[in-house]
Amino acid sequence: MAKKTIEDVNVNGKRVLVRVDYNVPLTPEGTVAEVKRIVASLPTVEYLLKNGAKVILCSHLGRPKGEPKPEFSLKPVAAALKKLLPGTRIDFAADCIGPEAQEKAQTLKAGEILLLENLRYHKEEEKNDPAFAKELASLAELYVSDAFGTVHRAHASTAGVAAYLPAVAGFLIGKELGVMGEALENPARPFVAILGGAKVADKIGVITNLLKKCDTLIIGGGMAYTFLKSRGLGIGKSLLEADKIDLARRLEAEAKARGVQLLLPVDVIVADEFAETSNHKAVSVEEIPADWEGMDIGPKTIQLFRQALVGAKTVVWNGPLGVFEMKPFSLGTKAIAQTLAELEDATTIIGGGDSAAAVEQLGYADKITHISTGGGASLEFLEGKELPGVAALSQR
Repeated sequence: MAKKTIEDVNVNGKRVLVRVDYNVPLTPEGTVAEVKRIVASLPTVEYLLKNGAKVILCSHLGRPKGEPKPEFSLKPVAAALKKLLPGTRIDFAADCIGPEAQEKAQTLKAGEILLLENLRYHKEEEKNDPAFAKELASLAELYVSDAFGTVHRAHASTAGVAAYLPAVAGFLIGKELGVMGEALENPARPFVAILGGAKVADKIGVITNLLKKCDTLIIGGGMAYTFLKSRGLGIGKSLLEADKIDLARRLEAEAKARGVQLLLPVDVIVADEFAETSNHKAVSVEEIPADWEGMDIGPKTIQLFRQALVGAKTVVWNGPLGVFEMKPFSLGTKAIAQTLAELEDATTIIGGGDSAAAVEQLGYADKITHISTGGGASLEFLEGKELPGVAALSQR
């Protein structure tokens, strides 16, 4: 069932509480170091302003653990917003609830913004305390959810407030649900899923769900070695989850039974120590030296994975294929990012986290259909779980 978005409701003259994700890095001087998340919220904010809403923005920043800590204040975000929205009146409330927030919300005019102080200054936020959610909701007449990175958590500002206000999705969440939902429910085929990252344990639910939906499943990163070990191969000192070997075997059998092509590396880059300056070389997966460890996919694997991607119509990718942060072991991730960027007529989706950072660093972001803004949320979405912050929104 589709969820209502801001385009399905009349916002004119209404006080609208918008949950945004302004969990941004700050400089030592206390200014915003990176405005990407703020910029991502602007289509929703500008739409509301243009349509006569009184916009009340709320967010968390960092982990203040339920008490006011100046280093986690959202005040610098207000300054950044003023630069991004020149000519718009932007006020700041020193708390997200209480008399000052109430007064400023009540006197807000159409086309103006009020930014509330950090939600997590109150421990009730993360506990989804009903009284706190009700007080937050009392500031407004409509709730807009637009922080996808937080919708997998049932907090007062992501789920609780929806019990007291009509709740709809902003453009960011609308796009996440639209693009990712369509890819999982009704993908154009062939549908290829790429999973990397360190641990099988983190991705069990994702693999299980995607095996029911995709045509080809590519597995790389640290988790590939547990699968290689389950095939009886020696993996040297590579990352291994010994308690997941039987599971890897079962998942591979399930892929076969469902007619899903499951691809593992055929060669890897191994190193004699876990360091950027280590000695390293490409070897077949049958020939990993006993005292070396796998750090990246090898050149033959890059070709194998590329061939599986050529002609794909839907691609979902979550997790890097090697130790991407070390330059000698970033080639596999780079090659796959480039391949996705070059695909014609394909819907390409990066599921947040490290793979999203990799694609952005490499300059391919504008060639990808959709880069999810929420690592944990996109993982749970790929698992097929219902996200509390999405479940709380009104049905269309």
